This record gives sequence, structure tokens and C-alpha cells, in this order.
Amino acid sequence: MAGIVVVFDFDKTIIDVDSDNWVVDNLGATELFDRLLPTMPWNTLMDTMMGELHAQGKTLADVAEVLKTAPLDPHVVSAIKAAYALGCDLRVLSDANLFFIETILEHHGLRGYFSEINTNPSHVDADGRLRIAPHHDFRSAPHGCGVGTCPPNMCKGQVLDRILREASAGRKRVIYLGDGRGDYCPSLRLGREDFMMPRRGYPVWDLIRQNPALLQAEVHPWSDGREMEETLLRLVRRTLVEEAALLPLDCKLESLPVAVQDGRPMPLGVKN
Repeated sequence: MAGIVVVFDFDKTIIDVDSDNWVVDNLGATELFDRLLPTMPWNTLMDTMMGELHAQGKTLADVAEVLKTAPLDPHVVSAIKAAYALGCDLRVLSDANLFFIETILEHHGLRGYFSEINTNPSHVDADGRLRIAPHHDFRSAPHGCGVGTCPPNMCKGQVLDRILREASAGRKRVIYLGDGRGDYCPSLRLGREDFMMPRRGYPVWDLIRQNPALLQAEVHPWSDGREMEETLLRLVRRTLVEEAALLPLDCKLESLPVAVQDGRPMPLGVKN
């Protein structure tokens, strides 16, 4: 396995929409959602909305069918499969919830490419209603992050700290992809050997641009699925070559994936 851990946000990174809004809008509950939004944290609101939709007769199957229609760029699918084929350890770190994420990934045949999903837990209760809980139980034990961009239910930076410790123990480098304010905190935790891939024109990109010197990691922005695929695979390929350069000469060639050894291009071509 390559010495690379790729950490993906989910909403507006793997899929091209926010899964919470997608479900609420497509099940006709936007007006109620907007009315309740100022009164409670987002994560609590989504749990409440699942109760409201259940009371209206919407089933778990209805929710799942809507999730399966969430747009997912084919270039993102290709990027995930190519990075996995090159030996990368792929993980999700998202403020969505487990049911939404797994439903979408399984629908597209992608669940098996990810070694773990870090997100808000969810379960189906005895009445068949989806319950969504916070990743951090902020009422009993606030996560205490001082960056100011993390929601109360999840500090992605604290989750990434654990991933970084594991990566460091295995001498692996981390590539992080995200778009939202919640992805800013983890970007500050990345080291000099890591890479940050913010989505251009989205909140995390704006935050990074305000003071880029705060980040140690190299920053490689992207705008759409095609650019994400090109950028991610370019960084993976570069890292593999750099890793091989540190090995004894007789180990270098056999350590590289075939696509890197013989110079064949990655899917859709990789920028030089």
C-alpha cells in the first residue's frame, strides 16, 4: 500500500450537493426546515426533520431513494477508484451522517473503497424513523476547539489529529479534500509533507486565502470533478515517485505501481 492517506469531505466534495438539503428539499420539507433553522444547531435540526418527515408518512426507503439521486460527478468516481488502485488509504470525514453517506456510496458501488467513515452516527429506531446523533456529544462534553469554524457537534480537526497520528506511525502523508468552514480546522493540522485540496470558491478556500501562511501543507485548489481528479492523481503520482526516490536502487522500480513505472497516464491525464 502507498504511503498516502486521502481524506475526503462528503457534501459538495464527493457529491456535488449538500445531502441534508437534498433530502429536505426533495421530500418537500424546505419551508419547515428554514423556519426551524434559527432555533437549533444544524445536526439537531436534521434529527428533528427526520422525525417530522416520518410523522408525514415518509419512510426510510423514501429517504434512501432521494439520496440515490444526489449528483455525483463521474470524474470523482474515477478519482476514487484510481487513488485506491494506486494503493491509497481512502477515508471520509464529514458532518453529514452515516446513513446518508453509506446509502450514496453503496448505490454507486464505492463503499468498499473507503477504510473508514468518520461522521455523525445514525440509526433506525423501533418505529422505523432515522435518528441522527452528534459526533461529539456537545451538551455533555463540548469538543472545545478554539478555531471558531467548527460546529458544536463535530470538530474535524480533532478527528484528523487521530488520522495524522496513525499516518505518522506508518510514515504516510495525508491529502485532505474539502469545501466548507468545517474543513478549515483540519487544514491547520496538516504538516509540511501533507497536501490540502480546498474547493475553489467555497468557504474553506476563502478562509485559507485570508491568511495562507497559517497552513503548513501545500495548497492545491480545485473547482469541479475533472480538476479534482487531475489534481488528486497528480499529487498521488508525485508522492509515489518521491517515496521511490528514497528507497535503495534495486527496490525503486518494484515499489511503484505499474501505471507510474511505465509512464502510462492516469485516467483523464494528470497535469505536469
